[in-house]
Order: sequence, then structure tokens, then C-alpha cells
Amino acid sequence: MEPSERLIDVGIRLQVREWSGEAGKRPFLLVHGLSSNARTWDGVARVLAEAGHPVTAVNQRGHGQSDKPDESYDFATVTADLRQLIDALGWEKPVLAGQSWGGNVLLAFGARYPGVASHLVFVDGGFLELQQQGSWEQVSERLHPPVFTNTHRADLKAQIAIFQPEWTDEGVEATLNNFETLPDGTIRPWLSLDRHMKILRAMYDQQPAVLYPQVQEPVLICAADDGSEWAQRKRGAVDAAGAAIPHAEVRWFEQTAHDIHVHRPELLARAMLDFVESN
Repeated sequence: MEPSERLIDVGIRLQVREWSGEAGKRPFLLVHGLSSNARTWDGVARVLAEAGHPVTAVNQRGHGQSDKPDESYDFATVTADLRQLIDALGWEKPVLAGQSWGGNVLLAFGARYPGVASHLVFVDGGFLELQQQGSWEQVSERLHPPVFTNTHRADLKAQIAIFQPEWTDEGVEATLNNFETLPDGTIRPWLSLDRHMKILRAMYDQQPAVLYPQVQEPVLICAADDGSEWAQRKRGAVDAAGAAIPHAEVRWFEQTAHDIHVHRPELLARAMLDFVESN
């Protein structure tokens, strides 16, 4: 089942990938992370669509071929984009799933728009509280994106395949779609550096602990444990989110990369379906 693509005007134009579903089946809206793209959800979306659910994966503002305004990358604006997108799709009570920054976007969405979604799924995000990692200067330096000037697409593809040997070719190709391929074969991120840093600053200023009690919908927190020191340290943040969100479940994915939706798409999709069916 191949998706279709189009641009939807919500005040700005957002590029979406869509899989059709059966009438009466609950729709899913899939939201990528920082400097990522909608195609990274393809493996998950295929499983959801095969189960009969309509699925839309969106490139958020500044990403992919969505519009790229210079300003307005705060949580109020990006959640308003999603709210208007749901209306444009004609959906009622969709399931919203967001990865990394996308999870934090959905945390803000749940607090700002109670009752719009039926369920929220945070995929290794939603609990990211950057202020606990140091000053803005420290965090912005540590999380500054790498520079890809003069990097050829083929070289990056080989690097991703080496770094993530368990990823499928589809997953590697989807990740490469984070970048625009230039005529000479080199790449550059669809999300410019200045916009990237504006989003990162909004994440730094966000206070997830304040938002947790405001979320009414059932929340599934899917957390990745790749065996790293960071994975061990983030268990406290995941536990705190699970305890403070009124209706939350936590599912750990062992030996799994931060991009759970790329690394283990079928396992994640099944977890999402089970959660929605049982809540």
C-alpha cells in the first residue's frame, strides 16, 4: 500500500504522506522529530494502514517540502499547525504519535487542546526536559547539529548503514530524506540551522513537568534503551512523566535506537494498536 503526498494549507502549507483506511477506523497522525521528516514513519504507517486505519504523516513547518517561515517555531504555533491540520483532514478524535521533539510537541498539544485527540503516543520524547541538562549555552553547544557541507548523499548513506546495521534499507532511505540532495550529489538539511536552533530554544524553555498534569488523554510513552549512559539517566525522566500524567503507560524498547519508529517499526505499531484498543 503506497502513500500519496500533497500540500495542505493550514495558514502555511504542510506536506503530508497519506495512507487510506476503512470507514469507521480511528485515524493516526504521525509527527516527526527535530530535523527529521515524515517518511521516517513509513514502516509504522504501513502496519497501521494494513489494520485498516487512515494514516497521515506530516512534515512540520521548516521541514521537508513544507513551508519554511523564518519565525514562529514555538510550541504554541506548531501545535496550532497540527490542530488546523486535523480540521483540514476532517478527522475527529485521532491518535497522535510524535517522536523526540515531536513527542514534546504532542505534550504541548495535549495541554493546549484537551479532548481533540483520543490518545497520545510519545516515542522517545515528551519527557525531554533540556533545562535539567545545563545552561542554554551548554545545551545549545552540545546539541548543535553536525555540519554536512560538501557531504555526498552516498557517503552519508554508508555512514548511517554502518552506525545502524539493524536498520532496513527503507529506514536508511527515509532518514536520508531529512536532507535535500543538491545537483552535485551533496546534501543539506531541509531545516536550516537558524530554524533548528529556534526550535531547540523552544524545547529548552518548555517545562514538561508543568504540562504533565494537564494532559487528559491516555498517553503511551515508548522509551528506547540502546544501552548507553543517556538511556540509563533518562529512566528517571520517563518514570516522572509516567507518574505525573494522569493516564499513562510506559513501554521500554530494549536494544533500540532513539528512532524507535525507524529501528523497530512493526513492534512500535503493534504497541500503539494494542494501547489504543485497550484504552
